[in-house]
Amino acid sequence: MKAKLTLLLDKGIIEDAKEYAADHDTSLSRMFEDFLRATFSNRKRSLRHRRKVSAKVRSLRGIIVAPANLDHKEAYAEHLAKKYR
Repeated sequence: MKAKLTLLLDKGIIEDAKEYAADHDTSLSRMFEDFLRATFSNRKRSLRHRRKVSAKVRSLRGIIVAPANLDHKEAYAEHLAKKYR
């Protein structure tokens, strides 16, 4: 069942959205509906994942703060190189 929804947005955003929708051969309604579906789908996946992680592990989240410029892949490669040399 479809229902009507009215949104108040900045005119510039509306024009950009209309142009984007036209370029992608879709409507604003369809584009917004797809966005909401993806958002809710990601949220559900995130909640499912969160339930699998124990409360103890969740409580540890954020304890270690890495430098902003840390290259995680490089750091992991260095770790493996040290471990297996």
